[in-house]
Amino acid sequence: MTGSPHPVVARVTRRIAERGAARRAAYLRRIGEAASVGPARASLGCANLAHGFAACGPAEKLQLKGGTAKNIAIVSAYNDMLSAHQPLKDYPDILKAAIRAAGGTAQFAGGVPAMCDGITQGRAGMELSLFSRDVVAMAAAIALSHEMFDGALMLGVCDKIVPGLVIGALSFGHLPTILIPAGPMASGLPNTEKSQVRKRFAAGEVGREDLLAAESASYHSAGTCTFYGTANSNQMLMEVMGLHLPGASFIPPGTELRDALTEEAARRILRLTTPVGEMLDERSFVNGVVALLATGGSTNHTLHLVAMAAAAGIELTWDDFDELSAVTPLLTRLYPNGSADVNHFHAAGGTAFLIGELMDAGLLHGDALTVGGETLAAYREYPILTEEGLAWRPSSGTSGDLGVLRPVNEPFDEQGGLHTVRGNLGRAVVKVSAVRPEHRTIEAPARVFASQHELQDAFAAGDLDGDVVAVVRFQGPQANGMPELHKLTPPLSVLQDRGHRVALVTDGRMSGASGAVPAAIHVSPEAASGGPLARVRDGDTIRLDTGKGLLEVLVPDEEFAARAPAETPAPEPGTGRELFAAFRNAVGPAESGAGVFS
Repeated sequence: MTGSPHPVVARVTRRIAERGAARRAAYLRRIGEAASVGPARASLGCANLAHGFAACGPAEKLQLKGGTAKNIAIVSAYNDMLSAHQPLKDYPDILKAAIRAAGGTAQFAGGVPAMCDGITQGRAGMELSLFSRDVVAMAAAIALSHEMFDGALMLGVCDKIVPGLVIGALSFGHLPTILIPAGPMASGLPNTEKSQVRKRFAAGEVGREDLLAAESASYHSAGTCTFYGTANSNQMLMEVMGLHLPGASFIPPGTELRDALTEEAARRILRLTTPVGEMLDERSFVNGVVALLATGGSTNHTLHLVAMAAAAGIELTWDDFDELSAVTPLLTRLYPNGSADVNHFHAAGGTAFLIGELMDAGLLHGDALTVGGETLAAYREYPILTEEGLAWRPSSGTSGDLGVLRPVNEPFDEQGGLHTVRGNLGRAVVKVSAVRPEHRTIEAPARVFASQHELQDAFAAGDLDGDVVAVVRFQGPQANGMPELHKLTPPLSVLQDRGHRVALVTDGRMSGASGAVPAAIHVSPEAASGGPLARVRDGDTIRLDTGKGLLEVLVPDEEFAARAPAETPAPEPGTGRELFAAFRNAVGPAESGAGVFS
């Protein structure tokens, strides 16, 4: 770290370490025991080993028989339906060639599923979305379970896929691991124009043809969607937490620099000796939280960071997010928190500038271990191609566009983009970075819905035309898998634009692209587990005050406690949802990461 750590950063990090000391120690003992036996393939029986390299070429078989060359697992989320993952198709061949040239071997160990929340928004498949994170983790663990490997390269980009890959990698935490991104697509239709078309469609002013034309102009080619949602928040976190090479997150696919970084990751994994389970410690996760807050990132990571930390034996809580948010300045304006996209962010100075600013302010642990160098200090540099090949250069230390990326001493906001609220309705997360100050406090009557479709129908029928706190309950992980409710953003935005005081309160999730309407989400405990939301009725006055951290229903305590909770709707079958009944029964609360493993 350039200077002393900020007192709050130091205190929170110390508290996390003390809180989970026993659990972390047990985890480190487990992965230490796994590492102590060396490459497990050396002890495999002859038939086992023969199966393991049966499809390899003669030279690779010779290396694997000898046991001296490192053998690297490649685990990929490739499919050609997701634009972000389509570029990953050729990565295994690129990686194998680079590893072979560097004296190692590599095998494609397994593929993991990758679903697109952009496709499933508002559809039944969205009820599988959050659970897909844990399916990815299990699939990654299966791929690594053959005990043939000395390290791992994980290929993935979007939403639940990256957290799932990290959780899977941490279950084999004795292996060095690098995550490899694919990069964003070129900028398309400006985000402000896309948002306006969505609102006009919700208001009935334009038809489906106009809406589809706008969406197609936004999402138009291979690469990650360019708004700063969960996918690009993933990339930011993986870099700041040291799992990407420095500056790798936002280099476009199909470029020479992108290929050079991919090849360098292959060479780097052969040299990397620090196991991922040791590398990702309390400092790494605090760095991830701070970066999320400083960039106004996706609310989904209040779940994913908690779940990833738990996989490393670390107990991260929403209180940690809240305390760090109070001292972390908001340094970016990226859609939905502004009009720019990640390509604009990268051009303005990107991760190298951001990391440098946060390090100099003592807000990041610069001594945290990484795959890109000994510590995070290496991430103050950005990658370039020279006549000699791939190289890194220090950040200029200035932003190329103060409307997109700012220094710590000139932030967009003195506090981070996420707040925690609490009260007699439980605890929830609010993303305030896209919400104007005048909209951050609301007191209004509740309208209660059991699904997002009920709310959409009420809006279409003209039944929502005044100040309202929309309560959409039974959307938590136990109820139906905790789907994103991003389809509610346009109608609620229309109401707010009409001058009404509007807010959303739900035990479900919003998208990483949730925007200008204040939304208290991930309400915990959820309605299906007996949470207070199940006792809210139409007309109850609800107060949401993000500044004071309040979420309350203004009903006398005795009266509210005496109410019978609404009955949890039966889960609907079809679209694979019946296959996840065991997950719904086993899943933990949102505050614990909404996972099935702890």
